[in-house]
This record gives sequence, C-alpha cells and structure tokens, in this order.
Amino acid sequence: MNQKIIAVVGATGSQGGGLVKAILADTSGEYAVRAITRDTTSPRARELAELGAEVVRADNYDEESLVEAFTGAYGAFLVTNFWAHMSAAKELEEAGNLANAAKRAGLQHVIWSTLEDTRDHIPVSDDRMPTLQGEYKVPHFDAKAEADRLFTAAGVPTTFLRTTFYWENLANGWGATRDADGVLTLSLPMGGARLAGIAVDDIGATAYGILRAGPREYAGRTVHIAGEHLTGEQIAAGLSKAVGEPVVYRPLTHDAYRGLGFPGADEAGNMLQYYTEFEDYFTGVRGLAEVRKLNPGLKTFTQWLDTFGHTIPTK
Repeated sequence: MNQKIIAVVGATGSQGGGLVKAILADTSGEYAVRAITRDTTSPRARELAELGAEVVRADNYDEESLVEAFTGAYGAFLVTNFWAHMSAAKELEEAGNLANAAKRAGLQHVIWSTLEDTRDHIPVSDDRMPTLQGEYKVPHFDAKAEADRLFTAAGVPTTFLRTTFYWENLANGWGATRDADGVLTLSLPMGGARLAGIAVDDIGATAYGILRAGPREYAGRTVHIAGEHLTGEQIAAGLSKAVGEPVVYRPLTHDAYRGLGFPGADEAGNMLQYYTEFEDYFTGVRGLAEVRKLNPGLKTFTQWLDTFGHTIPTK
C-alpha cells in the first residue's frame, strides 16, 4: 500500500505522542507514522516501534539529521520543548532548523505547534508584568509566534496550530497542594477568569484531523484549539470529585505566583496573567465546535478526569 508517511517530531513526548497514537489507531491504513526522537533506544521509542511506528533518530539542533528524517515523508508535525532549556533563543534555533529541513525535504503539509505572541496585547514597555530574557513577556509563547514567519519565509505549506494549557499539568506540579491545615488547595492565579485547557492526546488527534483534511484546506491557516474553557472554581470542583475530597480554589496574585521560586515561576506567572487579562480573546478564538469538527472525540475536563483522575497527586 502506498501510505502517506507523517514524520512526527517529539514522538516520545506529549503532543507528538498523541499524534503517533492517533495515526496508529487509524485502521484505514492511509497514513503511516515515522516517529522522530533523539534516542531511538529509549523505552518509549522501543514501545512505539513495537506498536508499528518507524522510529528514526534526529535532533532539532542538527538540520541535516532532520532533512534525512523528513525525506520521503508526505507531511510532518513539528514541536519544540521550551521547558527543556527555557531559552527563547534556543527555541528559535530549533524552529529555524525545522523549517529549513521541511523545505529541503519537500514536505507537502506541515503542522507547526505554536502559540500567540503575548506582546501583541502586552508590549515589552508595559510594566504590568516583567519583561523576560530581554525582549519577551511570555518567552515560550512569543518565541514560537516569532518562529511562525520562518515557515512562511521558507515557503513551507504550514498550518499554525495554536495550543493551550494541558489538563495533564494538573497532575504535574500545577495542581492542588495541601495548605498548612492539610486542605487541598488550587492556587492558580486566574481569579474568576476561564482557563482554556485540553488533553494532550486531543492535540495530536486534532492535528491528525488537519492532516487528513489536507494542505488545500489548511495550509497557511492558523487553528486555535482547546477542549473546554473552565474557571478555577470549576476545575477545583472537578478535582474534588476525582480525588474524593474537597479541593478549594484560592487563587494567588500573579506577583505572588511569580515569587514562588520554582524554575520558570516568572514565566508561568506571566503566562497565567496573560490568560487572565485576555480571557475573552484567548477563549474566544478557541471555538470548541470548530475543534470538534476536526476531532469528534474531543474530551471535556470531566471526561479527561474519568480516565486520568487517578494521576492527580493528593500528598
């Protein structure tokens, strides 16, 4: 069978892993997956090979390795991991290599996992939040947005997939913690604003919907996605049900959150302030009905909790 090969960067990670899963679950056989990773011997890479993926080594900092990995593929899903280094400059370097390699390999359709440029709403001169790394408000948003133009300049047929907060974050350090009285407390500094969240598998599944629709419909377009828009009170109520005890929502101020001192606290605090102050814009462009057309199985927060609620830490 003459299958269309989708090269997936970050295949052993969250977003890429969701797309690999979606492709492998498609029984039509129209598409095959080429899982790209820096370490083909890792347990996750070996698992993907056993499930039927072609596993290929490449590195985002090595353009030649990316060209080789993309050659012969129909399309690709491209993502970077800011949190591995927390450097906007490195993220832009990765994106430039990905864009150049995609052009050189002749890919027919690329999805670039990106985000808004927060400086469109909060200029660097605006002192509502600190400026980071010299020229950014939320570097992992702003650098990805800057990188959009690299794909356009390279002439790569690209869909710009603007993602959002993962529900999985609530099980990985962003969720409820116990206060001095032992009460589980959700302290995300969102006030009464709604947070646009999504399950990571749904990012991959939605990307697959875009790839199936094809470049004629989606190349050059920006697609904003989310699974649901919820307030902190609603998230806490869902967590309460999932863990079997009350979770109280007591939002910190943005300054207090930035002052928590964990690596990237200033970045995270700025991001959450952006979510809060520009809630109407951010949730407004992420129309759930449009996402559901691409991904009919799009999960609500409750549905995600039904499957993954056991991963929510309570200690």
